[in-house]
Amino acid sequence: MDFKEFNFNPDLFEGLQAMGFKAATPIQQQAIPLILENKDLIACAQTGTGKTGAYLLPVMHKITQTPERHNNTLILAPTRELAQQIDVQVEALSYFTNISSLTVYGGGDGIAYEQQKRSMREGVDIIIATPGRLISHLSSGVLKLDQLQHLILDEADRMLDMGFYDDIMRIVSFLPAKRQTVLFSATMPPKIRTLAGRLLQNPEQISIAISKPAEGISQQVYMAYDEQKVPLLTDILKGDFKSIIIFASTKEKVKNLGKVFRGLKLKAEPFHSDLGQKEREEVLLRFKNRQLPILIGTDVLSRGIDVEGIDLVVNFDVPHDAEDYVHRIGRTARAASKGTAITLVNPRDKRKLASIEKLIGKTIERMTLPAELGEAPSDAPEPKSARQKPSGEARPEQANGKPKRKFWKKKPAKNKGPQA
Repeated sequence: MDFKEFNFNPDLFEGLQAMGFKAATPIQQQAIPLILENKDLIACAQTGTGKTGAYLLPVMHKITQTPERHNNTLILAPTRELAQQIDVQVEALSYFTNISSLTVYGGGDGIAYEQQKRSMREGVDIIIATPGRLISHLSSGVLKLDQLQHLILDEADRMLDMGFYDDIMRIVSFLPAKRQTVLFSATMPPKIRTLAGRLLQNPEQISIAISKPAEGISQQVYMAYDEQKVPLLTDILKGDFKSIIIFASTKEKVKNLGKVFRGLKLKAEPFHSDLGQKEREEVLLRFKNRQLPILIGTDVLSRGIDVEGIDLVVNFDVPHDAEDYVHRIGRTARAASKGTAITLVNPRDKRKLASIEKLIGKTIERMTLPAELGEAPSDAPEPKSARQKPSGEARPEQANGKPKRKFWKKKPAKNKGPQA
């Protein structure tokens, strides 16, 4: 379906053409007409399906048709990185229009805070915000949203996972009851349906099936004990990869991997919430500009970053949810390109791997552990008795019960990968 069939405002359509967009994605084909008809909407769609355009385009079209539009639209996002990316798309699409936007998130300096307050008093068309900082502006009375026309929640499931339910409900208490509410979520668990029931009025529903990983992704699995993972990872990084994301399960593990890589003189940076706002922006900018070849982060990165040309994704830890696996590896092989996704699986995570393979409908290729790293764990399903052991399986040479060394304490093999 060609975008011209939506009869968008000519200036908005000119922005679409300038960006090279011609055909609407499936989520855009279904969502845009409903939003144009002022219907409340709950939509299940993943990152990479065009969901941002699915809500921005119809809302921006309606803004161009509205004479009085002071603080017309509020978009809530779980992370400042996603808020910034949404704002970039607003700026690009509105290039030939007079639509204005403002991002509101914590972590900036006092000057940025004062600039936000001034813009709010003057009024903008679209406010893109994370919940915490927005509440401070609403509570102070600086920001008035009593004339709001559109409320959009992007990645609502992630916001709930991050504990924002009470913040969302508090924000809604400042909004007019008569408004259009649109909720986008990558998954649709019961808690999302509960939230939708509180916020939406007779909503339409759209569900774009969980997309399978792109055909251009070479998916690989290494069975490895925890203490084998860092030496294996450094061996993997000797390959011809230019732009790499490594996913770990926790912020602490991200930090530890950053220390390990610094010791190896690898040009890599950890990305986590303890970094200051300027630091996070600088790290992302360097990664996008190809000045930083390796980025290490948690699942926040799987939805909070949109960078073309990533050729390797490594799951240092298997994600807890199978759908997060699809999000993670979807950072590579974008726009019909090729990419590699490697997952390191310890004995405890075999059931998670089975869930992933069930979701994507295929068995992921098993790779052979380099001989110098020792014996790999068995790929066979764990017997029921083994699953009940809290400590997991022990390697044969550790059957004496001695505690394993932490992976960041073990000195990895020398690496010849991307150097600082």
